[in-house]
Amino acid sequence: MNHDHYSSDYICNILRTVHTIAVVGASPNDSRPSHGVMGFLLGKGYRVIPVNPGHAGRTILGQRVYARLADIEEPIDMVDVFRAASQFGSVVDEVLALRPLPAAIWGQFSVRDDAAAARAEAAGIQVVMDRCPVTEFPQLMRRAS
Repeated sequence: MNHDHYSSDYICNILRTVHTIAVVGASPNDSRPSHGVMGFLLGKGYRVIPVNPGHAGRTILGQRVYARLADIEEPIDMVDVFRAASQFGSVVDEVLALRPLPAAIWGQFSVRDDAAAARAEAAGIQVVMDRCPVTEFPQLMRRAS
């Protein structure tokens, strides 16, 4: 897949069909982008599960924080990644070990690793990189009207 451009249909399909989103790199600090995105997604009705080993067992926006994706006891539809691009590959490795596999992996702004994306796509996972669901969500609303 060409990760320089995503069709509206591709983005909208992901945002329309996922329900449970794990946010890797979630922060309790309300000035951090991951905190704002979590709040936005919760406000849109998604089930959001924060993942951050430094805050495991606590809560962020009322949601229990997990140390690792593997610790989450329910199926995850999408993994939203707030980590450095150099760590995207290791997050993909964690995702590929999950059962069932999530439908999508979303790398936030500046999070891009084409080789890691190819591994995820080879396993049947949709990948979006260097984008934010908050800025892409209006496409879904335009298509719904």
